[in-house]
Amino acid sequence: MAAGASSAPREGGRSPARALVVAARPRQWIKNLLVLAVPAAAGMLDEPAVLRDAALAFVAFCLASAGTYLLNDLQDREADRRHPVKRLRPIAAGEVAPTVAAIAAGVALVAALAVAAAAELELAGVVAGYVALTTAYSIAIKHVPIFDIAVVASGFFLRAVAGGVAADIFISKWFLILSAGGSLFVVTAKRYAELRAGGAEADRSRRVLAEYSEDYLRAMLATIAGVIVVAYWIWAFETRAGETPSFFKAASSVPFVLGIMRYGLLVDQGHGEEPEQVLLGDRTLLGLVAVCIGLLALGVGT
Repeated sequence: MAAGASSAPREGGRSPARALVVAARPRQWIKNLLVLAVPAAAGMLDEPAVLRDAALAFVAFCLASAGTYLLNDLQDREADRRHPVKRLRPIAAGEVAPTVAAIAAGVALVAALAVAAAAELELAGVVAGYVALTTAYSIAIKHVPIFDIAVVASGFFLRAVAGGVAADIFISKWFLILSAGGSLFVVTAKRYAELRAGGAEADRSRRVLAEYSEDYLRAMLATIAGVIVVAYWIWAFETRAGETPSFFKAASSVPFVLGIMRYGLLVDQGHGEEPEQVLLGDRTLLGLVAVCIGLLALGVGT
């Protein structure tokens, strides 16, 4: 559709407003709950000031991710039209005009920086870094092997540390390693699932997949899984001088490791293209996450 095309909905299609909301991918915003990771691990979510700053960080990342999703789909609209699923995205389907998408993206990104600055100037820097990385990804980096995984993983990592930055909470170096490793694991699993699902034609929907092999990505998954399991164990048993390790925090390593194993199994079975669907669609994985969070909560209180 040309930039000046009518914004009227196609027959049987969505209204322009609804199509724009869908293009912002609100279902993906669940990822932004990662901003609660540091305040929750520190046991400070019950403090009004911390909860307020974490909430502002969540809103800022929802706006930022909405803006970058719009820019990404605007950039990819021609390729998306050749994909059996992505062709239904509002911009590729012609339900949202490119000009409208560009304006909406700009408004969302400016609003994201304003909300972040309201919490903490450093948080605005984190959000700006996220926007810069994802924009660079959409323009060029998504076609560069290894770096495409690293940049997408950086988005998860920046979300994980944003809550701590917003509320000015100390972040353990092992937690940082765990967050970075977990982000790489999820994104590598996504590429592996995409490659398996697409087969010989996988590179038609994502060009960089032609540079990967299933054996390589499987080896990377195993390596990264080992790193994050060790990092979690060290973080779970980490104490300050004179303190004894929390039994509940240490015990949380059991459901965590089982959760990593379960996620890896689901990916090997052909899932993993949409991480949030893997998490929300598997009761066993959800149960392990709930137990892990419950044990961490008990550990904070002891």
